[in-house]
Amino acid sequence: MGPRLRSGNAVIDWVFARQFAMDWIDAWNDHDPDRLLRHFSGDFEAWAPAISLVTRDSAGILRGKAAVMASWGRARQLIPEVRFELISTLVGEASVTLYYKGVRGRLAAETFCFGPDLKVVRVLTMLGEALAAWAITDRRAA
Repeated sequence: MGPRLRSGNAVIDWVFARQFAMDWIDAWNDHDPDRLLRHFSGDFEAWAPAISLVTRDSAGILRGKAAVMASWGRARQLIPEVRFELISTLVGEASVTLYYKGVRGRLAAETFCFGPDLKVVRVLTMLGEALAAWAITDRRAA
């Protein structure tokens, strides 16, 4: 069974969630931003503590593919050795959360909220304590 719609929202099943998770992790590890962006709507929002560090904008929010591509490019320059290792995939109402080892092997989670077309409309990134402390310390030094 595949994803379906309920009251205008995507209902995500495990098959879709696992496929999305593996493609997301593989695309990051392959340094393939175009493959990553295929999952997103044109005007999606990305909320993450590290955005402030990379963009020097205190809001920590990016809107649209162009802004996100610029931020990801800058992040790749700052930390070119990024490799993600998926730990777990969680499924919610119209959403998927990936729990993984990210920058410098530190824990992180990202929740992807999907629109009716099964494209990501918002992604929320949460950092584990050690990674969050690193991002906040670097931001204060900037």
